[in-house]
Amino acid sequence: SPEDEPKLNGSSFPSAAQSCMLNFSGPEGYIDSSNEPPLPDGAFLHCTYTVTVYTGYGVELQVKSVNLTDSEQLSIRGVDERGSLLVLANQTLLVEGQVIRSPTNTLSVYYRSTPEGSMGVFQLHYQTFRLSCPLPKRPHFGEVSVLDLLPGGTARFHCHMGYHLQGEPLLTCMNASLPVWSSKEPSCRALCGGTVKNATVGRVLSPSPHHGPNATQDCSCSWSLEAPKDQRLHLHLERLALGPTDRLVLWSGLDASSVVLFDSGHGGQIPFEGVISEGPAVRIQFITDQPNHSTGFNIRYEAFERGHCYEPYLQNGNFTTSDPLYGVGAVVQFTCDLGHSLEQGPPVIECISARDPYWNDTEPLCKAQCGGDLTGPGGVILSPNWPEGYGEGEDCSWRIHVREDKQVLLDVQLLNISDSDILTITDGDSDVTTHIPAHYVRGGSPFKFSSTTPDLIITFHSDPAGLIFGKGEGFIINYMEVSRNDSCQDLPEIQNGWKTTSHVILVRGARITYQCDPGYDLVGRETLTCQLDLSWSSQPPFCEKIMYCSDPGHVEHSTRSLSDPKLLVGTTIQYSCNPSFILQGGATITCYGREPGTPVWTSRLPHCVPEDSVSCENPGLPDNGYQVLSKRLYLPGESLTFVCYQGYELIGEVAIKCILGSPSFWSGPLPLCRANHECFGNHALEVAEATAGSTLEGGSIALAIFILVLLLSVLLGGAYVYVTRCRYHSNLRLPLIYPHPYRQITVETEFDNPLYETGGDTREYEVSI
Repeated sequence: SPEDEPKLNGSSFPSAAQSCMLNFSGPEGYIDSSNEPPLPDGAFLHCTYTVTVYTGYGVELQVKSVNLTDSEQLSIRGVDERGSLLVLANQTLLVEGQVIRSPTNTLSVYYRSTPEGSMGVFQLHYQTFRLSCPLPKRPHFGEVSVLDLLPGGTARFHCHMGYHLQGEPLLTCMNASLPVWSSKEPSCRALCGGTVKNATVGRVLSPSPHHGPNATQDCSCSWSLEAPKDQRLHLHLERLALGPTDRLVLWSGLDASSVVLFDSGHGGQIPFEGVISEGPAVRIQFITDQPNHSTGFNIRYEAFERGHCYEPYLQNGNFTTSDPLYGVGAVVQFTCDLGHSLEQGPPVIECISARDPYWNDTEPLCKAQCGGDLTGPGGVILSPNWPEGYGEGEDCSWRIHVREDKQVLLDVQLLNISDSDILTITDGDSDVTTHIPAHYVRGGSPFKFSSTTPDLIITFHSDPAGLIFGKGEGFIINYMEVSRNDSCQDLPEIQNGWKTTSHVILVRGARITYQCDPGYDLVGRETLTCQLDLSWSSQPPFCEKIMYCSDPGHVEHSTRSLSDPKLLVGTTIQYSCNPSFILQGGATITCYGREPGTPVWTSRLPHCVPEDSVSCENPGLPDNGYQVLSKRLYLPGESLTFVCYQGYELIGEVAIKCILGSPSFWSGPLPLCRANHECFGNHALEVAEATAGSTLEGGSIALAIFILVLLLSVLLGGAYVYVTRCRYHSNLRLPLIYPHPYRQITVETEFDNPLYETGGDTREYEVSI
């Protein structure tokens, strides 16, 4: 039942609009439009009904009745695990009896009446259901067993023999608005080296390759196996595919003087029948440059007592024996699993020789078949050499035939092949051919495919250059015969979009794909599949008008502020650059809608560039002038002012501005400082120098001294006038003892120094007469 009665409030909408909010928290109830009070004339209604149930439960909504006009809107909405809004359905596709489930513990229904205020009717019934965790993925080379997917349920992981679990072996489904597993699914890896005490049966594998940019590769690995007292070990080489620089050595013992049972570095025949230790211990060493899935080894070991044969083993098969202790005279018969055939060995072997018992022949191999004619009601198709990797240049073809009144259903459990390999499924009674490219299904989820006839052909071709391009894990495809002439119900068209179908008759495996007109977003799954039980894989989607812009992204070296995080039409984004960077382009962009079409931003993104790259360099000093507040670089928009020394007048612009460009430039040239000639004409000083070639007589000395004193007086008098009245207008540079009155003033970006600061430089001159 609702927590509160519906409340009408017009404060959030224009004066003609009325709004209401209704909250439900019970385990079951109804959402009924007939409970709303009548509207005033000219008013229209916005209502939101929200159902919130206990954590761990979801909301299941069933449509009891719906009768709305095209102008009304009814939308069913949910919330995902991140809190984002999801549109689950709207009035376009709602039909009586339809069931909609929320992904979390919250579901809301939004209703809007026509602008004229007329209201249709709808009734929805809701109830709770238990949410569950997703089915955990099976690790490669391992298995997972799930007791329950509901909160509190567990999933237990274990690895195949020879592999070690990396991660938690037991995960628990945690109760939340969307239940999740307590940890990430673990993986199974073969380790580099180890020690096994009391070894009875097991497997030693070449180390799994490491992945990632920081991965380090194992170069040398060593394993020590010790069987129980008075027992020996049999080592069976299930697989041996070494690279050109790889080396595998087996010793019958743990010390350096032990007998070598096998050394791949010495060449010779590979003992696929296995080797037997002289005592209870064996040491295995493997040296490689680059571990990978294509090369390596698999060694299975079994401990056995003296006077008995070791326990046989058949991978991908089974056997029966006349003596479970495998004494002399014991007979073993082998059979292969489905999809495999017996090769390279007899189906029956016997334990012989009482003095030192051994099997009269090696165990056979069960290998996955490369092609064949399959006529049974069901079976499995495996990639060649499964579970090992398939080879290069494989060409396999499987022909499946079932009874004439039946058709073939393929259940693809695993399909992991390389980009250069091809798997083709052909419907045998038509021209329909489906190519399955590796990049589409590699690592993807299982899927099903159904034929339209009783015949179906599967072909597989692997690239001969597989060692260069790599190979995948392989494939597992189950097949069975099913009844014909069964099909899924056709799905409706959608407004503002269209649909396409893969088959004329919607048989099992048929697909319907929905697409929207430009300017509309598809809400829901794009492709729906007709399933084995003749139901569609999900509810049909619908097309919703796009009222938002795509995220334009961030600008490097900047921050941004959004007026609306959902980026709806009208949203503005303002960018501002970090310190030491300057903005090029508009600082603000706005999302605006187009009819028809998708909303777009008003302009392109701006850029934040370093100040140095767009600054103007100092243009230098004019002759007989200086700069006010000089520095090395000027940002666009900053000005530089020039002043001439006293006695000079400035010709040109007193200040020039740095103009933004590529590159930036000054608004004008350097000004000139021209001399003021009125002051220069009043103080012209001429000095004549005479050279006397004759020797002064004794009577002329007094006259020479008088003339010298007179010249000195004139010179000192002229210097006094020059210093006191027009020293800065003269172009006569006399060496006097004073510093320059205005040294060039320089400033840095931060004004730490006084505006005018004289230096400690003092120049001294000696005047000789």
